[in-house]
Amino acid sequence: MARTKNPTSQFARFIGPVIQAIRELGGSGRPDEVRSVVARALRISDSEQSEPLPSGVQTRFENQVHWARFYLAKAGYIDSSQRGVWTLTEKGRALGPVSPEEIQQIVREVSAQKPPPGADSAAADADKTVPVVGDYREELAQTLHGLPAAGFERFCQRLLRESGFQEVTVTGRSGDGGIDGIGILQVNALVSFKVLFQCKKYAGSVTPSHVRDFRGAMTGRADKGIIITTGSFTSEARKEAVRDGAPSIELVDGEKLAGMMERLELGLRPRQTFELDAAFFSEFRK
Repeated sequence: MARTKNPTSQFARFIGPVIQAIRELGGSGRPDEVRSVVARALRISDSEQSEPLPSGVQTRFENQVHWARFYLAKAGYIDSSQRGVWTLTEKGRALGPVSPEEIQQIVREVSAQKPPPGADSAAADADKTVPVVGDYREELAQTLHGLPAAGFERFCQRLLRESGFQEVTVTGRSGDGGIDGIGILQVNALVSFKVLFQCKKYAGSVTPSHVRDFRGAMTGRADKGIIITTGSFTSEARKEAVRDGAPSIELVDGEKLAGMMERLELGLRPRQTFELDAAFFSEFRK
């Protein structure tokens, strides 16, 4: 993905494709689904999708798509209240093809708003980590990425146990095709699955070759596989994971990982907060 001299255009170019991607997904979609559609539409290669930011928290592609979503949410085209799901608002559904002039207008209008803490220089510094749901998610990503390899494996072991897996063991053996552990998922009293998992403490995007290598290592040894990463997966890696005729592999990226930790309240303490609804007070100013 070529870097441009105009930093605003680094994420502004994704504003139209993000709207179109959500429309193609039926009006709503999870971030990884939206990114996959955008990558396919813009023919973004796996290597471009894998390029990490200097911070190592996100890839540049992921970062720029999220900045596009952030501006669209602030402009009222995407519902920002749905945790983990990007949904078109009525204003977004009514929006047709977005022209370059409209994109620049969105950027100008949102940039003129009072920015959130840490996001006041978004247009001037497109490599800054995008605001996410709750400031803690960036801190969480940095914490997980900072764990030693063995520590991250033990964390994944705990995560799987908390998610209902039994007999979860970290193998810790090198030269085992990337297999880091094994567990049993008991579906009911009669049915259970042996599952192998791989832990990738990764800053970039996992590619199809990683998925193929892991599948090759697990073939004949387990019914199912899981790859857990602090990073993300390219669109081609996601396709490879569910390729016809091959054992399917579940993919857990950094966003899904954070969502699982939120639901389980694992390593996270819930805290309620509020944001001012300025529109509510508008009628009292008349």
